[in-house]
Amino acid sequence: MDKSWMHSDRRSKAYEFGVEAFLNFAVENLLTTTHIRCPCVKCVNLKLFGVGIIRDHVYFNGIDHSDKNWTFQGEPWEATTNASRNVEEDDGHSRYSFVSEEIDMDDNDFGDFGSDPYEFANVIGDGDQPVYPGCRKYTKLSTLVKLYNLKAKHGMSDVCFTELLILQGDLLPEGNTIPTSMYEAKKTLCALGLSYEKMHACPNDCILYRKEYEDSTNCPTCGISRWMEGKDSILKEGVPAKVVWYFPPIPRFKRMFQSHETAKSLTWHAARKSIDGQMSHPADSPSWKLLDDKWPEFGNEPRNLRLALSSDGFNPHSSLSSTYSCWPVILVTYNLPPWLCMK
Repeated sequence: MDKSWMHSDRRSKAYEFGVEAFLNFAVENLLTTTHIRCPCVKCVNLKLFGVGIIRDHVYFNGIDHSDKNWTFQGEPWEATTNASRNVEEDDGHSRYSFVSEEIDMDDNDFGDFGSDPYEFANVIGDGDQPVYPGCRKYTKLSTLVKLYNLKAKHGMSDVCFTELLILQGDLLPEGNTIPTSMYEAKKTLCALGLSYEKMHACPNDCILYRKEYEDSTNCPTCGISRWMEGKDSILKEGVPAKVVWYFPPIPRFKRMFQSHETAKSLTWHAARKSIDGQMSHPADSPSWKLLDDKWPEFGNEPRNLRLALSSDGFNPHSSLSSTYSCWPVILVTYNLPPWLCMK
């Protein structure tokens, strides 16, 4: 589809015809006229509006020129047909490519990376986009990750981080892509698959208030209330007594196959050959071979993930001197080579 009109004067006929063609394209693909992501430079596909409001925004604010693929408006994602796309930072720490051809993945294998299936594709696009016109060292994504690391390292509040983003945007040349709020920054990072869920739990660790217990107010095992008790012994309804932070592993597993290098490493165990006859990897162990014999359909697919749950420091009966209440629980992917799976 011709998108040259995006760079035309907003007062020209070419721009007018282009806007109408874009809106018709979105309506035909999304089958709605009221919930379409607005591609103007202020909304940048973050807000949903009707056709009339989007038309006004695109004229008054201008259309975002960096939005080269209209995935949010129903255009097929170019990465599903082009497996050679790569994004690599100068320091070599972040590298993305899509490997549908190399490991025989079809369109259905890309799955859903969040509430919007194209969010991850948009983030990969941010990896290509310089933080300001002409910058070769940093992309929008790498800059945001580095800034967010500083926030976590030095304990910045959300308000402080938002003000830092605004200051950075003012200091950098015009046309920079720095987010202007903590909300926009979080939205980008969540699309990477780094989100988490908070679940209410029984204070005595009997149950999680999910599935059939989602609407319960008392634990069915011990009978204790779900809600926190105040100093006056009055329950604070709506304030949970205990919360578990859950980091869903499946979006992270899917993201591993989005990286060219990691995807190859995940099948390393099947391609390797033991030279000295010694056990140098879990794939050499009797347990691994027993699993292959017991479930041959699982074992014949080298991309199937083999996981180990590891923990350290638990004090279940308070029999140790330590009073810590937070302990590491690590999920290890044994598919990776030794120098990565224990990293």
